[in-house]
Amino acid sequence: MEISLRDRSGASRESGLGPVSTVSTVSTVGTVGTSGAGRPEAPGRGVGVQRERFWNLPNTITVLRTGAVPVLLLLPILGHSHFASLAIAWAFIVAALTDLLDGWLARRGQQVTHIGKLLDPLADKLLVATALVVLLVSPYPIVPGHEDYGIARIPAWATWMVVVIIGRELAVTGLRSIASAGGHVMAATWLGKAKTLCQNVSIGALLFPAETLGVAHELGMTLLFVATALTLTSGYLYFRDYFGSLGAQSPPGGAEA
Repeated sequence: MEISLRDRSGASRESGLGPVSTVSTVSTVGTVGTSGAGRPEAPGRGVGVQRERFWNLPNTITVLRTGAVPVLLLLPILGHSHFASLAIAWAFIVAALTDLLDGWLARRGQQVTHIGKLLDPLADKLLVATALVVLLVSPYPIVPGHEDYGIARIPAWATWMVVVIIGRELAVTGLRSIASAGGHVMAATWLGKAKTLCQNVSIGALLFPAETLGVAHELGMTLLFVATALTLTSGYLYFRDYFGSLGAQSPPGGAEA
């Protein structure tokens, strides 16, 4: 709201440039109200920026998802137990599914918050990174007559895939932070979503005992390889698109000195 104030006389003041009306402009922000006693209230009182609620349902689900991390850390200790392997595998699957639930609830209930945008990907990456690391050091339960089930769930030769997946997650997270600071939005691509699906199914299969359905280990390692390929491809496309958009916005001939 702008309020214009003129001299009461309405007369023009003379200057070297001719008659000029004196006009003072006062800009006000917010609403100034009056109390019941007729006293003006402080500007902005009653009309202000609404603070975000941290403990809404989607954010609560996200925080609870991180509770699966200490459960996964029990795998190297209890992984020799068939029952413990099943319980930990199902705990990861439920936690991974809550990623779909909290996002849907946040959009449907218009409860998307800044802290939620930070916590959701952080919880996802922490869950996946923890699962991959413990799978490297956790052997399958030894079953009589199947001594080969004592092998590591992710063999030593596949360590490079774990490094690539975790490294890519850190790199893309950093790139998103840089893009956000510059006013750019990096939306998830279908390749990134396919990577996440393969990654989660792979980890879930490897967490189950090897004899589950007779194909748990083979399925898990196959999908881990596919997830690694999608990880590299989608990561490259994110960086290419971001730096390509920066080049397209640069003025021709470079900036002036």
